[in-house]
Amino acid sequence: MAGQLSMYGLAHCSTCQKAQAELEAAGWQVDFRDVSKAPLSDDEWKKMIAEFGEKLVNRASLTWRGMSEAERAGTPLQMLSAKPSLMKRPAIIEGDKRLLGWTANVKRALGVAV
Repeated sequence: MAGQLSMYGLAHCSTCQKAQAELEAAGWQVDFRDVSKAPLSDDEWKKMIAEFGEKLVNRASLTWRGMSEAERAGTPLQMLSAKPSLMKRPAIIEGDKRLLGWTANVKRALGVAV
């Protein structure tokens, strides 16, 4: 079942590291992109926002809590392009699947042991 997938996140994020290790152990070839070291263009962010919706903005993150009311009033595109670490992660794209986070449901969808 495993093949190739794209994963977006932060290299220093422990959840992204765990997801990548578990995916590779399950036979997936992971194309990982660190959104802080290799920022997405506005067009790439727009596509991600279209695919994942408002959930792409992690309103439970330390980054969110550190933002001003004015920053929080921005559009998802404005917020994510200014602060890529605000992205809920990892964001995984595999074929027609669009998965966010590293939950039991995401693991099951990709055939990774829960």
